[in-house]
Amino acid sequence: MQTLEAIKERRSVKHFDPNHKLTEDEIKKLFEMAKLSPTSFNIQNWRFVYVDDKAIQAQLRAAAWNQAQVEDASGTIVVCADLKAAEKNPERYWKDTDKNVQEMIVPMITKFYAGNPDLQRDEAIRSCGIAAQTIMLTAKDMGYDSCPLIGFDSQKVAEIINLPKDHIVA
Repeated sequence: MQTLEAIKERRSVKHFDPNHKLTEDEIKKLFEMAKLSPTSFNIQNWRFVYVDDKAIQAQLRAAAWNQAQVEDASGTIVVCADLKAAEKNPERYWKDTDKNVQEMIVPMITKFYAGNPDLQRDEAIRSCGIAAQTIMLTAKDMGYDSCPLIGFDSQKVAEIINLPKDHIVA
């Protein structure tokens, strides 16, 4: 499927076949493509929690105002943001680049985000949105529809998936 076709044909659906399972290769492809999503300074501050355990999906459904698609979908992807990603070993994002580039960029990361939690949060949420769209377009390319979801208790979801304190559900 071509990119423009995927964009035109992508739909948010509410009903899924609860008996269908994505294959390991399909799940792997979704996340391989998501990891190619752009982020500021290549920080990759998104984190993905893939849930296909029906008991956990049922808990997530309850936290999502009983929206059936959370439990009926083959898998539920909780897109999360690491709010402190820029502070956690930022040189790792540039380890495969020229040493001169590393020496220039890595200090810029720290300086840009230091003392600005609003910017860190905004950038993390923005990056998560881009990655989520990549996942949805990849799913469409694979012949699947998806459903981005709002309408959930983010604190409850964080508890269910044991989200670290410096992360948020995006």
